[in-house]
Amino acid sequence: MQSEQLVRELKKILSPDKVLYEKLDLLSYSYDSSFKARNNRYIPDAVVLPTSTQEVSEVMKFAYKHEIPVTPRGAGSGETCGALAVKGGIVMDLAAWDTIEEVDTENMQVQLRPGVVHAKLNEHLAQYGLFFPPDPGSSKMCTVGGMVANNSSGLRAVKYGTTEQYVLGLEVVLPDGKVITTGGVKSRAIKNVSGMNLTKLFIGSEGTLGVVTKIRLRLWPKPKARGILMAVYDDLENAPKTVLDVYKSGILPSGIEILDSSAIKAVNEYKPEINLPDAEAILLFELDGNPASVEWEGNEVARIAKNRAIKVEWSTDPKRMAELWQGRSVTATAAARVRPDGSRVFAGEDISVPLNKVTESLRRIKEIGKKYGIGVVNYGHIGDGNVHTAPVINPEDSAEVELANKLVDEIHRTAIELGGSTTGEHGIGAVRSQYAREEHGEALDVMYIIKKALDPKGIMNPGKLLPEREEQ
Repeated sequence: MQSEQLVRELKKILSPDKVLYEKLDLLSYSYDSSFKARNNRYIPDAVVLPTSTQEVSEVMKFAYKHEIPVTPRGAGSGETCGALAVKGGIVMDLAAWDTIEEVDTENMQVQLRPGVVHAKLNEHLAQYGLFFPPDPGSSKMCTVGGMVANNSSGLRAVKYGTTEQYVLGLEVVLPDGKVITTGGVKSRAIKNVSGMNLTKLFIGSEGTLGVVTKIRLRLWPKPKARGILMAVYDDLENAPKTVLDVYKSGILPSGIEILDSSAIKAVNEYKPEINLPDAEAILLFELDGNPASVEWEGNEVARIAKNRAIKVEWSTDPKRMAELWQGRSVTATAAARVRPDGSRVFAGEDISVPLNKVTESLRRIKEIGKKYGIGVVNYGHIGDGNVHTAPVINPEDSAEVELANKLVDEIHRTAIELGGSTTGEHGIGAVRSQYAREEHGEALDVMYIIKKALDPKGIMNPGKLLPEREEQ
């Protein structure tokens, strides 16, 4: 269908102000944060902005009938081209659909629409003494719908886990426009093992099986106290060993972050006033809970860390905690400062490895960087083995771009070789699907069967998650 005709038909389904088609509008939907998007332009034929389940359903019925690709999109803050129209067609922007429909305090849950921003949800829940625990670093911009699509986790996954552990049910519009509710049509229960677990089937499917239009989340009581501990190491290997020492003691921090020497250097060049200690690694432990337990656990972690660290500091003072945490919070931005003419690119940025392989992965990434002459800043969520890498290159230099792609490929394959995964929280999208067979083996064939059963015409976010050549 020609773009002009497509727009005319969509305006019959939605009000004209909910259909975008001007060149500049379409261009603004052609990118996300990924390196792949920087090097390519994926311009949709039209963008729709539905704000009801019925509108989503009608658009999907139309798209299904005419076999037009549909790509659901939230805030567009992803790093894998997951919300880009790599096959053209319709982008379905759900970011404006940001209603928190009900906070059910008695049943510790909330019902909301997919466009609700993570930070705004927790701001709203704070008045009830509740919160939604997963905390991606993009909290102030990412949508809960996007978190469900990618099974996001982030800084506090050590204690609180990933998004899937909090989703009790979903309203989903299937590719043919049919609307289903998972987790029980009328359910308000927290525990439910009735039937197949369709809820978890859609979580992490990256919009390839349907459009999530409503989310029912389990909530937790908001912790009353919090503390931060910094441990400094002159030997990188002692950092992950300390993490295991803490686990063996029976203490589970809410988050454990690592900055290696490359990240420390980047932060100090970006903001000299932070003045991080010159070291091979820094660990930041966050502990939360009731005041007495936080104080005891913090002092115990400090005692354990002193066995391997050259410096340890523990604080529950809000001002000092903010200062201790600041180095980690600016790391992603600071990465580009390791090179005056460079930019940090989001590629190979999200590998996950076993806890006992964190040191080896960091050292190997440094060696891979040296091999290709590319500076790489390393940091991440060491508590669950999620390592973030930040290659810094001149993206206008085609030779460097080619070398960066080779570097990223080696990083991904190193993660699999070490018994890990190409992604811990950012998803597959259009940038990591080529590793699916190596990582999943014959299980990939089952994924194709599920995809074909729910989306026989292949219109739902095509070109994502599964290797395309095997999908045909």
